[in-house]
Amino acid sequence: MPDTAVGTSKSVSVALSEATARLTAAGCDTPRLDAELLLSYVLGAGRERLVIDAHAQLDVEALKRFTAVVARREAREPVAYILGRKAFRRIAVSVDRRVLIPRPETELLVEVALSLGRGSRVADVGTGSGAVALALKEERPDLCVVGIDVSADALAVARLNAAALGLDVEFVQADLLDGVPGPFGAVLGNLPYVAEGSALPPEIESYEPSLALFGGPDGMDPVRRLLPMLAGVSLVALEVGLAEAVASLVADAGFPSVEILRDLADHERVVVGRR
Repeated sequence: MPDTAVGTSKSVSVALSEATARLTAAGCDTPRLDAELLLSYVLGAGRERLVIDAHAQLDVEALKRFTAVVARREAREPVAYILGRKAFRRIAVSVDRRVLIPRPETELLVEVALSLGRGSRVADVGTGSGAVALALKEERPDLCVVGIDVSADALAVARLNAAALGLDVEFVQADLLDGVPGPFGAVLGNLPYVAEGSALPPEIESYEPSLALFGGPDGMDPVRRLLPMLAGVSLVALEVGLAEAVASLVADAGFPSVEILRDLADHERVVVGRR
């Protein structure tokens, strides 16, 4: 393993190369990108500065901090948790181990809701960090958006994000829509959809909250529970694991128009029902 002793002088390029090697050996999917993001974070500078200042020497304190965050990533802690932030559409939200890290594929939920009529009331069920609710409100300030989660810890993060972004989204603690005053014109949901017992990468299994991940034996229990609550809802959009099976459940719940949207990796990701 490369020498990482505090006080050892290293250039930016050497520190990045050594960190990349460590993260590669640890099995990280994007070791060079991770190393660059972590060093940018430590230095408080954009990644372009790492190229411009490739031969600059890191001071002792910066090297110490970089060594510490690389060790965290080496243990497979997600980069977003180390940085404490994650970009999502046109906003960035604070994240920690109380909430799932927003994924690019989840942005499909926002895209679907952008077509809603002016002033529509929208529920984001399983809001977590509030990323979907807040991104939607930022792009469609005319909508009345309510973020709902069963986890008080997650809602604390979501409310902090709303305050930091200055966005007027109401957050409510509830199990799905149980007890939440309606009506809603649309319901969006990134509900737990991983089947119990599924093998997951260490970043997810060891760090992200299991309450937000696992959806019963086949991963569809939360959807089965939610659909009977959607009387009067004209649009539902759900991020799912088993798209065809969920699409059938949505159709059976009284949504005559059902489509499956694919994400950028061409996976069937979001089921949309309209009536």
